[in-house]
Amino acid sequence: MTRTEGEIATNTDPTGPWSLVVPLKPLAGAKSRLGPAVGGDLRPRLALAFAQDTVSAALACRMVRDVVVVTDDAVAAAALAVLGARAVADTPAAGLNAALEHGARSVRARRGDAALAVLNADLPALRPDELARVLEFSAEFPRAFVSDAQGIGTTFLSAAPGVELRPAFGGTSRARHLASGAVEVALPGLGSVRRDVDTGGDLEAALALGVGRFTAGLTAPVAPAADR
Repeated sequence: MTRTEGEIATNTDPTGPWSLVVPLKPLAGAKSRLGPAVGGDLRPRLALAFAQDTVSAALACRMVRDVVVVTDDAVAAAALAVLGARAVADTPAAGLNAALEHGARSVRARRGDAALAVLNADLPALRPDELARVLEFSAEFPRAFVSDAQGIGTTFLSAAPGVELRPAFGGTSRARHLASGAVEVALPGLGSVRRDVDTGGDLEAALALGVGRFTAGLTAPVAPAADR
């Protein structure tokens, strides 16, 4: 299904406590596993659309103050800046977790008391209200995380003010985050926060939940879906 309730607006409330860090690979190499399902030309455009819908929903969440995108892709950085995100280059260039640590340092260099969280860039069905529930729960713990829809990986990791993020993303990251002492957010009704997209099947599942306008605009010719 496609969202039809209107364009998501950026949350301009400066009192929102959370800063989010969103990592994004250069678009040319992003979402390689999605290529067989959508084709090589559409794949990088979808990777950007996923990130645009993720950032739009995050900025519309009442609990979010700002979003920092860590990317070396100039096109993506510009597109996400238009939505209200702040882009920083992946200067460590040492993999995903190093990029996330770099983003966290960038946040706390500006606001040392920030509560921060990492959010995957491939959550095109993300709902601001579901994200708010996750952030409210996470505020009660030093570190918390949300597992992906398969229960293997991670789509969200938080760190309270003064707490190190200690990201361990990639592969079986759910088990590693549990072992590190992070609390799993096991609330019901978090399908949009858990639904990352790596494969054609994942994309179909996200479309069934209802994707944001950027992804909907690209997927309509590929997989028509009824309006909500």
